[in-house]
Amino acid sequence: MAQAAAGRVKATRPFTAFEWMLALRYLRPRRKEAFISVIAGFSFLGIMLGVATLVVVMAVMNGFRAELLDKILGINGHIIVQPIESDLTDYDAVAKRISSVPGVKAAMPIIEGQALASGPNTGSSGVLVRGIRGPDLLGMEKISGSVENGGGLMDFDSSGGVAIGSGLAASLGVAVGDKVTLISPRGAVTPLGTSPRIKSYPVVAIFQIGMSEYDSTYVFMPLNEAQLYFNSPDAAQAIEVYLDDPDNVDAMRAKVEKAADRPVFTTDWRMRNVTFFSALNVERNVMFTILTLIVLVAALNIISGLIMLVKDKGRDIAILRTMGATKGSVLRVFFITGAAIGTVGTIAGLIIGTVICANIESLREVISWITQTEIFSPELYFLSTLPADMDTAETVAIALMSLVLSYLATIFPAWRAARLDPVEALRYE
Repeated sequence: MAQAAAGRVKATRPFTAFEWMLALRYLRPRRKEAFISVIAGFSFLGIMLGVATLVVVMAVMNGFRAELLDKILGINGHIIVQPIESDLTDYDAVAKRISSVPGVKAAMPIIEGQALASGPNTGSSGVLVRGIRGPDLLGMEKISGSVENGGGLMDFDSSGGVAIGSGLAASLGVAVGDKVTLISPRGAVTPLGTSPRIKSYPVVAIFQIGMSEYDSTYVFMPLNEAQLYFNSPDAAQAIEVYLDDPDNVDAMRAKVEKAADRPVFTTDWRMRNVTFFSALNVERNVMFTILTLIVLVAALNIISGLIMLVKDKGRDIAILRTMGATKGSVLRVFFITGAAIGTVGTIAGLIIGTVICANIESLREVISWITQTEIFSPELYFLSTLPADMDTAETVAIALMSLVLSYLATIFPAWRAARLDPVEALRYE
């Protein structure tokens, strides 16, 4: 008697090989139970596609944000120092003091203004003219790194020319050596009013940042030329400060203001782009919520499939109970059956999502070629390529969310199977 009791305890130990064998056998039903197998297959496909879609969409949105941030911060300062009370005529001294602050990569005096640019043969386009010193422009890797052999940037200060983006060069129909005419409303003041300033500049370099908004609107001009063009002799409008860590602007702002040693007003890149990046975060959260519903629907399919399986296997469950299987053992059998669908589907979805993310740009080109349309247009999405940046923590969170939903979906059918009364199940057998 004691030996039989010991054997029974061993047989119902949690997650024994027998329970795993029985659960996996239920995943391969016989021909007359093919409908249950179809439901399980759809549940598996739903979870796999839901996880893969979530991984790809979140990776693309992360890559989109990272690329935009890299482009924006590569051409715009992290902290912008603007003068108050008096003009910034001492910009050289202020820039040197700020550059000496630990954590500051560079401090660049600039002058900015809007103008109308026109080429020799084609139409015109509105541009943003930025006056900057030659060494500072060379230090901007997004600009100097995209110009072959540095173009004309090595002697930029003395060239008397401008550097323009590839998009603007294409729209104006100009190349290096051609002249671009700039028209600014901030011209000379006469007794009859302010007359527009019109001047032609040779194109000494053409750069390509990879962000269409910048490539089609930015014109870089030597600082001394910009001072004359915008009637700001011996003064700069602001000083752009580049930090070693762009996210450290809060701690660095007070140090930069102290190093300026004059009345200044400072802003940072987050304040200048708060609306843009807030919209990206809202879109990202909404997409995550919507795509999670795909996994939820697949989990609900697991419930329906397991309920049908429990109903079909009522006689088997009753026989197992009469042979000594406990309620916990029956519950675990059906829990393993449903959890296996969710686990395998989640793993397959992660693999497919990772493969797609690794080849996202090639896939975009293939789809564009098949459909003869431009997927991810640079004019609409600012970037010339489709980025994908998988975040480890986010991918783990997606996998855990899928597993939790799948496991929760198996609890109710497994609980119903465990509550099945053997007497009622075998009454009419």
